[in-house]
Amino acid sequence: MPSPETKPTILVVDDEQRSREGLRRLLRDKYEVVLAENAAAALEALDRGPVDVMLSDVRMPGGDGLSLLRQVRAKHPATACVLLTAFGSVETAVEAIKLGAQDFIMKPITDIDKLELVLERARRACALEHENRELHRRLDDRFGLEGIVGSSPAMERLFDVIRQAAPTQATVLIEGASGTGKELVAQAIHHLSPRSSGPFVAVQCGALPATLLESELFGHEKGAFTGAIERRKGRFERADGGTLFLDEISEIDLSVQVKLLRVLETRQFERVGGTETLSTDIRIIAATNRDLKAYVAEGKFREDLYYRLDVVGIRMPTLAERATDIPMLCDHFVKEFAPRNGRRILGIEPAALAVLQAYTWPGNVRELRNAVEKMVVLSRGDLLTVQDVPANIRDGAESAARTSPEPVPTESLAQAEKRKILAALSDAGGNRSRAAEALGISRRTLHRKLAAWGVSGRDPAP
Repeated sequence: MPSPETKPTILVVDDEQRSREGLRRLLRDKYEVVLAENAAAALEALDRGPVDVMLSDVRMPGGDGLSLLRQVRAKHPATACVLLTAFGSVETAVEAIKLGAQDFIMKPITDIDKLELVLERARRACALEHENRELHRRLDDRFGLEGIVGSSPAMERLFDVIRQAAPTQATVLIEGASGTGKELVAQAIHHLSPRSSGPFVAVQCGALPATLLESELFGHEKGAFTGAIERRKGRFERADGGTLFLDEISEIDLSVQVKLLRVLETRQFERVGGTETLSTDIRIIAATNRDLKAYVAEGKFREDLYYRLDVVGIRMPTLAERATDIPMLCDHFVKEFAPRNGRRILGIEPAALAVLQAYTWPGNVRELRNAVEKMVVLSRGDLLTVQDVPANIRDGAESAARTSPEPVPTESLAQAEKRKILAALSDAGGNRSRAAEALGISRRTLHRKLAAWGVSGRDPAP
């Protein structure tokens, strides 16, 4: 929404000069009016700066208003669109609304008050729609991928798989070493899915013996076993309408695996000690730090269950495989722990980062997180130094450096940001508007950063 001190901007698109100038005179008291004689000129005007409302004729040489509408809604979703035509029909009006137009006006315009009302209503409706989209995007960032920090090629591939898998109902199997963030990925898939309004229920399968795990998963009836003093709902019932995350799936006893397979196939089960067949609407995400294929070969894990779980397989990279993410992760953890512990930490010196990147991190991100927390708590100043790095990590880094002739590359946050922005620009074919939209930043911000890096040029012609 524009501020009260500034007029909203309206783009008038009409191939007839007299119509354009007439609309300018009608609207200039309440709008900053920009004129365009065709679709190409309109798109150029939109790329030059934000426009609140576009009022476009439908029939124009070199590209009609409906085609222009499609492009504007795709590239500039914050711009309200109203179509104007002397050749109106119900079919055209319906198509325009389906394509995202806020309204449709017939020429010639005889009621100026009605025109202003339609434009204002369209502007407010589009602004509200755009604010809602931005809110959803920020919520997706906050509860979706924000906690999974990284910009390395391995993490970009992981993000792509998460975004592709999340909107589906497919069962997901996440494999990776301890501390790589498997539960964070499961939560991201849930929060980016159509089930995000439902519960996310997690079960640590390795923490419970078979008898207790069965009751935990399926629930039990009163008197089903000693200590069952009342009916209890299991995790399958509690996760109804949402996502059930089964961590350490490899540790499930074979007898429980049989019942789990049935739920995956039929979405039905009985409570322990019960006869009533219950149904559940859940998505299952499983995780393991074991080689499940090897477990299948050894007879420790059912082959049919394995293939039921491994519809979408995700492999978590180790921290050693994404060492260029360490500066970004450290920055993230410093911002988490410094306020919590009442410390003022400005950052980490390059020499300390080099030590952290040279270490092999057998405990992966979890170990790095703990190390940074310790550094923040025990720091001697407002900049974390080599001396703040825990001694065992310094020793491990020195040992790794002696056996590895190639130094681990260091990528700063600024370098990571530049690489990501230039990659998005390349993916968008040089189109800055599309690149800014994909990155979730404004076009002005993108322009400013590219100018600072000496990147020139403009969007290719549509």
